[in-house]
Amino acid sequence: MTTSPDRVRTTFPGISTRTWEHPADRTALVTLRSLPGFDVVLRTLSGLLQERQHRLLYLATAVRVDERQFRTLHHLREDCVRILDAPTTPELFVLQSPQVNAFTIGMDRPFTVLTTGLLELMDTEELRFVVGHELGHALSGHAVYRTMLIHLLRVSASVGWLPVGGWALRGIVAALMEWSRKSELSGDRAGLLCGQDVDASVRVHMKTAGGALVKEMNHGAFLSQADDYERSGDLRDGVLKLLNLELQSHPFSVLRAAELRRWIQSGDYDRVLSGDYPRRDQDRATQITDEMKAAARTYRTNFDQSDDPLIRTVRTLGRDVGAAASTVAHEVGDTVAKLGKRFGDWRGGGN
Repeated sequence: MTTSPDRVRTTFPGISTRTWEHPADRTALVTLRSLPGFDVVLRTLSGLLQERQHRLLYLATAVRVDERQFRTLHHLREDCVRILDAPTTPELFVLQSPQVNAFTIGMDRPFTVLTTGLLELMDTEELRFVVGHELGHALSGHAVYRTMLIHLLRVSASVGWLPVGGWALRGIVAALMEWSRKSELSGDRAGLLCGQDVDASVRVHMKTAGGALVKEMNHGAFLSQADDYERSGDLRDGVLKLLNLELQSHPFSVLRAAELRRWIQSGDYDRVLSGDYPRRDQDRATQITDEMKAAARTYRTNFDQSDDPLIRTVRTLGRDVGAAASTVAHEVGDTVAKLGKRFGDWRGGGN
């Protein structure tokens, strides 16, 4: 892993968002939009949520970034806009909060919010990655769906006012969570293209996982955790991994760093740096079927190469249905039984 010097950052005239959008992100969005009731929820929220209300809230409670306030962030944003040749510059706010967080929201005019907890944790080049990550979200149109997710999570406990059934809404929330995790992979690619500093991109994930003591951590060891996570355990661990991710809006930090490494090792990052990337003026000619085929190829490659115990079993299932089905039933049944026993012990006051 090498670091590109600040002074030789490449710019990408006319770059399309398709350059950094992860195939899983684009596929999840297509699936999300096809869900029954999704268009109704989108239209309802678009009518109820006032864009100005969101912006006014942060105007009143946060600090708007410009050449006079948080000047370093202002320059980082300008640089990212220039590198990605962004047609617009989203507003940027700093919010007082100890939580390490950054998000981009808005239905019509997306804007970005960074917390002071994040600013205190990251150095300048790490912040450049974060700002580029959020700019990628804004340019890819992610802010609309992220805003939907935030509000649906708030009202999911009382859904009577929405013109869809409760179970349909829960399905849309679950699909939005799945998409949200995939969209973070796209944002990370945009952040790397803005910073062009691989070490800084890894440090961001190291710090979100382990805090500010980055001198006590090691890049190689951190990334090897993802390899251990994928390879280790048996089928029960594969099931538990899915359960751990179910309610997460972001992928785990270690896995995000490994996914970014995978993109670099594929050669795609270097191809973009050399000028080989899709242009915005070609977007209209792009067929969604072509995008789906590309995503399918990516999924197939990842599936074939994965060392995850659950995926290994599924592959085995394709070769030997009977034996693998028996294994699945035994392993999952055992896992559920143990989880049920733990839950019963907890209810009964046991350890």
